[in-house]
Amino acid sequence: MKHIISVLVENKPGVLARVAGLFSARGYNIASLAVSETLEPEISNMTIVVQAEDEKILEQIKKQLNKLIDVITITDFTKKEHVERELILAKVDYSAKNKAKLDNVIGKYVAKIAQRKADTAIIEIVGEQVQIKQILEELGQFGIKELIRTGKIAMTF
Repeated sequence: MKHIISVLVENKPGVLARVAGLFSARGYNIASLAVSETLEPEISNMTIVVQAEDEKILEQIKKQLNKLIDVITITDFTKKEHVERELILAKVDYSAKNKAKLDNVIGKYVAKIAQRKADTAIIEIVGEQVQIKQILEELGQFGIKELIRTGKIAMTF
């Protein structure tokens, strides 16, 4: 099962490397990682998605993170009410023959054309994993030339 963990850390050089090294040294794979400053520039938020089939593994991860001096707090979203999103940029064919059809697909989701040049468009998509999967399947018919994902971010109520 994938778990989303938010880690507030001091915004200092090397903190990201230490957190990533902790996961690597113990053989835990990070499925996605998003890092940014918070409202306080000296604090960063790391949203980490990790595969942990067992609650013991998840608890071990959290205990190891808590041992790092730069870690301020850890929030496990697994059993908390939260909102999660992912941002995707997808480059697709945007020729005159498929323009109307592509616009129809985009209109069904939280998506928009971020930029268009000649016969190519970059589509900006925001949503939950299920929505992202659905729109990517639909965009496949237009020939996805390139795809970039941010990884999940999440926030509790």
